[in-house]
This record gives sequence, structure tokens and C-alpha cells, in this order.
Amino acid sequence: MHKYVNTIFLSTFLSFSCFILANNEVNIETSMENVLEVGRENQELSASSQDKIDATEKQTDKIINEYKVVSKQVEGLKLYNAQKRIQIQAQLDLMDKLDEQLVQVVVMQRQIPPLAQKMLETLETFVKLDTPFRLEERRNRIDLVRASLSKPKVTASEQVRQVLEAYNIEAEYGRKIDTYEDKLVDGTVVNILVIGRIGMFYQTLDERDSGRWNNELGEWEDLPNTYRKPIRDGIRMAKKLIPTDMLLMPVVKGEV
Repeated sequence: MHKYVNTIFLSTFLSFSCFILANNEVNIETSMENVLEVGRENQELSASSQDKIDATEKQTDKIINEYKVVSKQVEGLKLYNAQKRIQIQAQLDLMDKLDEQLVQVVVMQRQIPPLAQKMLETLETFVKLDTPFRLEERRNRIDLVRASLSKPKVTASEQVRQVLEAYNIEAEYGRKIDTYEDKLVDGTVVNILVIGRIGMFYQTLDERDSGRWNNELGEWEDLPNTYRKPIRDGIRMAKKLIPTDMLLMPVVKGEV
């Protein structure tokens, strides 16, 4: 009986031990599987985290590069703005100078018409006192300029130009030899010879009579026949019929 009990107990113990071992093996396998699963999850999490890190680095590099580009643009704009400030200031200074000049121009424009009128009156007086060659032509020129000065549409610059042109023509008379036909007081047709402002002479068309203008007396004076040829040659020179040459001409004292 005792042996039978021991046998049953031993068998029971062995069976229980086998159950425990089998159960432990199952638990170990489950634990290993859990560990492996956790490892796989951690690995996946690690890979995901690395992707995020890589993406963040790329985004950061992109932002840094964009920042560098913007910084260069900002520096360029600062230099551009500094240059523009200098140019704008220069333009403002120029505008101020132009404003001052404009004021001066307005003042001058107001002074030009009376100045031009005074210059024309002076020229008219000069013609009256000068040797009376081409007198009608010179008076008509002065009258035309005076009529132009009275027109409101004629600008101040044009007024000055016309007056100065009349002065230039008068000045040109003093630098050339001129000849033209005219009549004496008695109606005799003569050739007039004007040598600058040195003297004015006449000679009849038949070359028999010659004379000179005495500006102090305001009348013609007859000349001897010795001056017939010089006056005739002077007329031909003025008409460009012969080359210009020396002339021996009588000059009233004080006219030189």
C-alpha cells in the first residue's frame, strides 16, 4: 500500500513538474516574442524619428539658405537706397539752384524790353549823327525793329536778337567798301563810294565830277580832278571789277 502511494505521488510530482516546465517554456516564448515586438516597434519608431530629423535638417538648411539670399538682397537694397538718397539730394539742390535762376530770369525778362528799346534809340541817334550813306535803308531797318518790339508775341530774346543784328549790320558797314547809285540834292545821278567810316565820296556817271561828304558841315564838297581816278578805282573795287588795292583818298581831319 505504501509503495503504491509513493508511486502515485512520484508520478503526480513528475506530471506537475512537466506541467510547470511546459508552462515556463510557453511563458518564455511569449516573453521573447514580446521583447522582439517591442524591439521592432522601437526600431520603427527610431526609423520614423530619423526621417523626421532628416526632414527637419533639410527644412532648416532651406531656411538658412533663404535667409542668406534675403540678407544679400537686403544689403544690396541698402546700398541702392543710399545711392538714391545721394541722387535725390543732388536733384533737390539742383532744383533750388534752378528756382533761383528762374527768379533771376523773370527779373531779367522784365528788364530786357526797356533795355532793347533804349539800345534801339541809341542806334537811331548814331545813324543820325553818322555819315549819311544808305540812309533810307538804315532808317527802314530801325523802323522794322521798333515795330517788332511793340508786338506782344515777340519774346524778349527775339527782341534782343533783332536789336543786336541791327548793331552788327551797322558795325559791318565800317569794315567794307560799298558803292551804290543815288541822287544829289539837285537831282544829279551819281555813284556813291563809302570806304568804311573813313569817308563817303561821289562821282558822276560820266566820271567828270567828284566830291566828298563833310560830316562836320553836313554837305558835299567838290574835289579836284586829281581824285577822279582814285574814286573811280574805288567804285570798281567795291563792285569787284578790279582787285582791291591801295587808294589815295582825301580825308576830312578828325574822321580817322
